[in-house]
Amino acid sequence: MALQSIIVSLQQSKKTDKTRFDLHFAVNSNVSLRDGFLSRDQVIRINAQSQEQIQLLQVLGTRQQEEELDFWLHPVSTELPVDIRVPRSSLTFVKEYLHIHGIPYSVMINDLQELLDEEKAEMEMNQMKERSTRSFNFGAYHPLETIYSWMDTLVAKNPNLVTKQEIGKSYEGRPMYVLKFSTGGNKRPAIWIDTGIHSREWVSQATGVWTANKIATDYGTDPSLTSLLSTMDIYLLILANPDGYAYTHNKDRMWRKTRSKNPGSQCMGVDPNRNWDADFAGPGASKDPCSESYHGPSVHSEMEVLNVVNLIKNHGNIKSFISVHAYSQLLLYPYGYCCRNIDDQVELEAVGQAAVQKLTSLYGTRYKVGSICNTIYPASGSSIDWSYDLGIKYSYAFELRDTGRYGFILPANQIIPTASETWLALKHIMEHVRDHPY
Repeated sequence: MALQSIIVSLQQSKKTDKTRFDLHFAVNSNVSLRDGFLSRDQVIRINAQSQEQIQLLQVLGTRQQEEELDFWLHPVSTELPVDIRVPRSSLTFVKEYLHIHGIPYSVMINDLQELLDEEKAEMEMNQMKERSTRSFNFGAYHPLETIYSWMDTLVAKNPNLVTKQEIGKSYEGRPMYVLKFSTGGNKRPAIWIDTGIHSREWVSQATGVWTANKIATDYGTDPSLTSLLSTMDIYLLILANPDGYAYTHNKDRMWRKTRSKNPGSQCMGVDPNRNWDADFAGPGASKDPCSESYHGPSVHSEMEVLNVVNLIKNHGNIKSFISVHAYSQLLLYPYGYCCRNIDDQVELEAVGQAAVQKLTSLYGTRYKVGSICNTIYPASGSSIDWSYDLGIKYSYAFELRDTGRYGFILPANQIIPTASETWLALKHIMEHVRDHPY
């Protein structure tokens, strides 16, 4: 069936499907709206078996807004799974669509709200424990204010190594703080690390917190790290999207974008990893403000992105740019906006492979290495494409645990294992940067 015909049939069948489901739902279900989510949303996984099925899933994606579908992993190739969060009200429609077209699927998360409730309860218990013991649990998720307060504690404990620098404000006026690890000097060769650019990827921000503490703790005792910090600085931005992160705690756990207003649209926010000056508005970015991958009205329109751009450019001596995301267990290098090899492809591939070997050595976690475009999908306007084109050779993006069992709702008991194994890869990359000046 032609793609246009499928779209038409979808439009014609939707009202019937919706009416039938609404009636069934009203009679047979006691599901309620809680915390902005409809209980028993599901996350389904699809392993497309042909290019035709990929196209059919892309057609399904055209119903994203109407059906309130949230593609955690998009349909791009038969080699990669497709993960979709489906609200209860659209489950019948989506599953019938897949059944009609012979597309196999499995349910990865049967009741998303149940996981969210467990996560929230665990956070509340941890906060009570932290208040009573006056301690900080690195194996727990924390709200923005707690992380910012902890930064002050880290600086106070390590005044000769760590400083907290405000690099600007977010759209909603929150300060954006970078932790700078330095043993002295001005604009020395430096490594940039950011976490949490997509706000719902909580294990990323938590890994950033753990990593900051690890650097401060191991300096002076770890010879390699101590050597590195004797000649280089490390900049770490833990909350690269503070407004979005606050929103995931206060309103919508699944929020990904910034919180800027889009003139002429009721949909808010821009994908801050499609907003950089790297083939802006090209493949893999959407012009629709309601899309999770909306590139924004113009290059660096998002204050959160512009603040980083200004720091990197004004510094002028950043040698490595590392952005930490979740999930899929990947270590990626440029390009995303095209699939051709970069000039430094051989070296970046080799460094990446060695880094993930170090990572795997701790718990056996397996990672894939490659360029963004060839490993996952075309994605224009990404931060590491921008940094590489700026001349920062060692530009990498991590996609942390897991491969889809929990997706963005990775249990807190996996934070420290995730951060610990990632540290081994990060350290290998940083050592290579230190030993190969350019």
